[in-house]
Amino acid sequence: MTIKRLLLSIAAPIALLGVSGCATNFQANVSRFQRLPAPQGQTFRVEAADAHNSGGLEFATYAQEVAAHLTQVGYREAAPGGTADMIVQVGYGVDHGQQKVTTTPGGFNCGFGAGWGPGWGGPGWGRWGGWGWGGRGWGYGWGDPFGPWGCPDVESYTIYSSYLGMTITRSDGARLFEGRARAHSATDDLTQLVPNLIDAMFTGFPGNSGQDIRITIPPRQKPKAS
Repeated sequence: MTIKRLLLSIAAPIALLGVSGCATNFQANVSRFQRLPAPQGQTFRVEAADAHNSGGLEFATYAQEVAAHLTQVGYREAAPGGTADMIVQVGYGVDHGQQKVTTTPGGFNCGFGAGWGPGWGGPGWGRWGGWGWGGRGWGYGWGDPFGPWGCPDVESYTIYSSYLGMTITRSDGARLFEGRARAHSATDDLTQLVPNLIDAMFTGFPGNSGQDIRITIPPRQKPKAS
């Protein structure tokens, strides 16, 4: 692999994606529709939008994070088994990924074989960067691996699309909030994606109804090993 290809393979996913192996900012598009009452200690309960996640340990972890955010803005989590003023349903997921291909010209893998071609004037650099001597002379040929017509470098990587959906419904069935956070990432690891999507959902919560905004949040601090 050439240096150019190596740099491209490292830089392309990082430049385009919100989450990668290194500590980068997380970016998500968040849309929210809401008519939530002002927080005055109303109680809530967090449930799984997908019945398959209900009762699962993974969902319970994410539910705790949602509950912590709601508590911070002034609502109260209902006691286990007790009644709640609001039901909060949370769903999440990630697709199987889509392969992206990036191509750059001028690779070095076409072999060595400089050809003869027309020069571009007197001694000196010609119009296209080739060295020419008069009307005809040494110039780049189609087989020259160091010329601007070298074989292209092609790199591929995978982009995953993830989402978090959240609704809040009053105990009488009236819908109070609908929100959705969407992101592209270099990973399909839900344990990384869902907490970040939750943070994005609650940035500026509950937000202006009907807006779809781009939210950038700093990387989470990893817990220290005990």
